[in-house]
Amino acid sequence: MTVPAVHLYRLLKWGRTLARHGALRGIERDPLTPPMVRRLARIARIGARVPKVPAYADALEAIGPAAIKLGQTLATRPDLVGEDAARDLTRLQDALPPLPFSVIEAQIVASFAKPLSTLFTSIDPVPVGAASIAQVHRAVTTDGRTVAIKVLRPGVEAEFARAIETYEWAAAQVEAMGGELARLRPRLTIATFKRWTARELDLRREAASASELGERMAAEPDFKVPTIDWQRTSGKVMTLEWIDGIKLSNRAAIVAAGHDPAHLAQVLLRAFLRQAIAEGFFHADMHQGNLFVTHDGGLAVIDFGIMGRIDRRARMWLAEILYGLITGNYRRVAEIHFEAQYVPAHHDLEEFATALRAVGEPMRGRSVKDMSVGQMLDGLFAITRDFDMQTQPHLLLLQKTMVMVEGVATALDPDINMWESAGPFVKDWLRSELGPEAFVANRLTADFKTLAAIPELVRRIEARFPPEGAAPPLPPLRAVEVVRIGGGWRYALVALLAGGLGAALVELIN
Repeated sequence: MTVPAVHLYRLLKWGRTLARHGALRGIERDPLTPPMVRRLARIARIGARVPKVPAYADALEAIGPAAIKLGQTLATRPDLVGEDAARDLTRLQDALPPLPFSVIEAQIVASFAKPLSTLFTSIDPVPVGAASIAQVHRAVTTDGRTVAIKVLRPGVEAEFARAIETYEWAAAQVEAMGGELARLRPRLTIATFKRWTARELDLRREAASASELGERMAAEPDFKVPTIDWQRTSGKVMTLEWIDGIKLSNRAAIVAAGHDPAHLAQVLLRAFLRQAIAEGFFHADMHQGNLFVTHDGGLAVIDFGIMGRIDRRARMWLAEILYGLITGNYRRVAEIHFEAQYVPAHHDLEEFATALRAVGEPMRGRSVKDMSVGQMLDGLFAITRDFDMQTQPHLLLLQKTMVMVEGVATALDPDINMWESAGPFVKDWLRSELGPEAFVANRLTADFKTLAAIPELVRRIEARFPPEGAAPPLPPLRAVEVVRIGGGWRYALVALLAGGLGAALVELIN
């Protein structure tokens, strides 16, 4: 267990780096920042040359890989770090200097305990990407297939473990201060970050996520997920199908190749809606660097380290909320928030519906380019404060991904209307899930399962309460008060006499 002094040392060192990049400026100026945290921020920047414009992403890159991943998490929490900081953090692309190929080669050999020649005929020593956790190389397998090899950086697990332990300690100290910071639940944010990195630090789990997503997206032929080579995958190495295509960030090349950016934006949006609403399992890192346009005009996605799940009940609420916002049914949206207990019951439902209308009406019928996302977020965060809404950890990834998908879709088609594009899909899904046919089918399924469980229930009851045996019922015994005479030797003497008397009675009976 790391002592508090070590955590404080790490935090002060990191704080000094943040101060040099101006990243503590927002914390000092925020009126909701506790006085103690504000004082620590001021101490950390003493003597530092602070730039006028904070460089949050640069600061976290300077601290190290774990901080980069934490920055990606904080990019989902503009309510916690502010809109400007969240916007800057979204540009973190995990760009790090690559490790020498000899280090990567040794990691692959150690993972499979066999020579590389038995697995690959060639591996390009120049990586196609180097990230905070792993780097990727192009290779050719012994059976002639072109693949991508993702290799975990040696020692990264220990580095993340140390950093996360300090993050947890710091979040606990801040949350204990109460007030607005306690409502924002920073400990849950760090817990979510810890779960994300646990998947990314075991490449077998990332491979399993890719495989599962591929199966679930079979209904969307324009959205491709590369297949996993399980024979060449371990906890530290993942091998998957190589994707040839144009990065989605290169809009000019996409147009030059004859692809329609507006169509690609619709493919992306529909793929996200199917993942988040219909399947409840979604790729939560769909930035432009992870998306490619294939030769047939579809989209392909890579990097499955961050995935999200939503259970069916939450998906129903989400779909109804989206459809209510699209159609302007703010009262129904408010009712769902109360049913889901996102809003404490002591608040007034009608007042909450009015607050939602104030945020939703300015967005309806307008393209994304005509909306002020900042004003919308400010309005939503004001609602969460005014109505004592706590952060919902299971929706953090979804919130982040929705903002990310919106940004990517807008870059492809500035005139896209997210509400109108999402409306038909959400409406059809709600009809299939909440319509009369779905109600009858769900009820029949539930009732049949209940009936089928009755025999097993009866067997368990019989096992718990077996039938009476052949012995006759025991006669009733008169209640006799048990008297304990003191303790110590006197109690032992009475017990000895009683035991002797009992033995004598047994002897007489026999």
